[in-house]
Order: sequence, then structure tokens, then C-alpha cells
Amino acid sequence: MVALYRPGPIESIPTYIERKHNPDLIRYFDPRMAEILKESYGVITYQDDVMLIAINLAGYSWLEADKLRKAMGKKIPKEMEAQKEKLIQGLIANGMPAEKASKLWKLIEPFAAYGFNKAHAASYGRVAYQTSYMKANFPGEYMTAVLTADSGDIEKVAEIIAECSRMKIPVLPPDINESFAKFTLIKDAAGDKIRFGLESVKNVGANIVQAIIEAREKGNKFSSLTEFIERVKHKDLNKKSLESLIKCGALDEIGERGVLLGNLESILEYAREHQKHEKEGQTSLFSLTPEIKVSSIKLKPYPPAGKKEMLAWEKELLGLYITEHPLEEYREKLQNKVIAVKDALTQKRDQLISIGGLVSGIKKIITKAGSPMLFVTIEDLTGKIEALVFPRVLEKNPALWQEEKVLIVKGRISDAGRDDAIKILCEEAEEVI
Repeated sequence: MVALYRPGPIESIPTYIERKHNPDLIRYFDPRMAEILKESYGVITYQDDVMLIAINLAGYSWLEADKLRKAMGKKIPKEMEAQKEKLIQGLIANGMPAEKASKLWKLIEPFAAYGFNKAHAASYGRVAYQTSYMKANFPGEYMTAVLTADSGDIEKVAEIIAECSRMKIPVLPPDINESFAKFTLIKDAAGDKIRFGLESVKNVGANIVQAIIEAREKGNKFSSLTEFIERVKHKDLNKKSLESLIKCGALDEIGERGVLLGNLESILEYAREHQKHEKEGQTSLFSLTPEIKVSSIKLKPYPPAGKKEMLAWEKELLGLYITEHPLEEYREKLQNKVIAVKDALTQKRDQLISIGGLVSGIKKIITKAGSPMLFVTIEDLTGKIEALVFPRVLEKNPALWQEEKVLIVKGRISDAGRDDAIKILCEEAEEVI
């Protein structure tokens, strides 16, 4: 499978499957190829197959066969043409009719689009079996490891979280009482869940993360805001880092986000005073009985944070939506009107389609004619796609194109651009309200 799913032999997959299930269909282009291709039911599958055919049927030396492999790997037309001539002549000299030799070249030629050698295929195949076993038998541990490995790539993380959701493994925002630096597997009676790592939070550096973890490990979990502020003694627990921890939900267990943000200055002032008193060596009659609290942070009432605000903070500080995607509430309105972005990416060029999603990015450029146009990133629950909004479409309703709006975009699929990404050429758009 690893070797077949390459641009070279991919067209042979249906033939391979048919022959695997019905050995009577197995045919060899030349009887001498039976020994080479018996394991792959007569289908040229590996680079090794091409090299052995060249050696056994065209009289190549091992060195010459390796040059053929290199020529195919480099895909240089001039080298390929020279190899074609050499191979066909070698096949003819070794008893194959000229017409048949040309046909064999046509079978081999697709490997110029990158075939896979057997050693690599075997190595990849072994790893595929190992990881499949881990995913099937230790799903929580495996998905946590995959998230950690790809933690630097937000788009991949989003894909992995979607897979976790399919596997019914919740991926939760960071938490000062459960998270470590990286993604963390939490096992409890309800089943596996995965916590975002504290280092994933924007503006929260490794030093403060380590201070939080060390304070938690020295004592118990943080049971209150006052306890958290008094036990985490680090200069990096400043306005920026504390605000980010609050906004992403890491302190939800000890305080509501809107209330904590409203009292942020008071919390920081308490932290400064507490550290100052400790440095000065101030003690009280209750110093030997720390369970008795003589003071605590007094919080003023503030309106709780709204759902849209919290989702926006998650996106800003973690790079993606965790608790819920803003599109969830539009699911019914979009149903039967659009296709999923992941399906749009597989459509044919010039196919007219409609997609629905959240505007998550806008890049404005000026054309050679001096008119503005936009590159707009549209995101749904399955992926992202870039829409090109040309001046004539933009002029119809410029106010439509704003981040966080939910749009239905109708347009045609274009070829992959410079970044090898499929795009949609927008013809019209409307806002979903």
C-alpha cells in the first residue's frame, strides 16, 4: 500500500486489488518478469522492479540500473529520453520485439513521477502497523503523542483534534491544575481526555509554566485564586501572562473569566504586596497554621464573559477554537446549501461550488490596474480554503468581507497556486445571519 500510493504506480491500484482477490487474473508482460513481480501480482510497484527489469531483460549492469533510477528520480527530460532509447535497445537486443519493448517503456515511464523503493516501503509499512496498533489499543496516549509531535503546526493540530473528536476523546483548554508544559493525557473514571499544554498559550513563557507546575507538585492542586497567586512566585507572572491564562480558560476552575479580567489590576496588586511582605520577612500569629487564611483577594462583581468572547480568546491565544467552533450555531442554516471545505479541495478545476464558513483571514493587494482585491481564508468544521475575491466581486459589497463573518461563497475551483494549495475563484457571496 505504501508503495502503490505514489504518483508512479497509483493508477495500477485497481488492477492490483483485482488480481489479489482473483489470482486467475494475474498476467506477466513477459515470462521473465514473473520472478520479479510475483509478490505484487504482476504489477510494477517498486523502483526495485524497474531496476531488476532493466538488469534481467535489457542487459543492464547494476551501475547502469542505478543511473536509470536516478534519471527517473530527477525527472530531467533529456536524461529520460536517453534512458528510454538505451532501455528499448537493450530489451530488443535481449529478444523482445520492438513494439513490445516500447509498450514496456510506457509501463515503466510513470515511475518518473516518483516511485518508492521496497526498503523504504517496508520501513514505512512497519511503522504504519506499529502506530495503528498504538492508536487502536492506547488511543489516549497515542493521540496525545501525535498532538505533541505536531504542536508547532496549528493546522495539523486542528486536524488531529477533529480526529480526537471522532474517537470521542475530548481535547480541553489548558488548566493550571491538570496541564503540564505539553499536551497532557488525563485518565479518570469518565475516560481519557487531553489537556492543552500551558506552553501552548501565547504570552505564557516556559519559566512561568515551570513555576506553576513546581508549585502544584510541592503542594496540592490550587483550590482558590488567592492560593494560586501566593504559591506561584515568579516575576513572569505579570499582567500579560496572567491575562492570557485567564482568557484561554486555564483558571476557570478557580474563577469566572469576566470577573477575573475585571479584577486583574487588584489581583496583580495583591501579588506584588504578598511578595513584598515575604521578602521583608513579615510574619503573623498564624504563620505556623497556614491553613488559616488571614487575607484573600477580594473580587468586585463584573459581568461574565460571553460565549463569542471566550471563543475569540481561545483562537487568539491557542491558535484555534477548542470548546466549540463558532460555526456550530450556523450548522442548520448551511446544511444542504454548501459542500464541506475538505470536499471542495477534491473537486475538478473550474467546477462551480458553494462553500460556507467563517472568514478567518484577509489579505488585501492592489492589482496592476490599481484596483483592490482580496485573498480571503474561509474556514469550516472540516478545513480551510483560500478564496480569491477579484475587484469586480469586491466592488459589489466591500463591507461583506470582514474577519469573523460567516459567509456562503460561490465560485470555481482553480489550479493549485504557488503554495500548491487549491483555491476558489469567488463569483458571488452572501452573509449568513
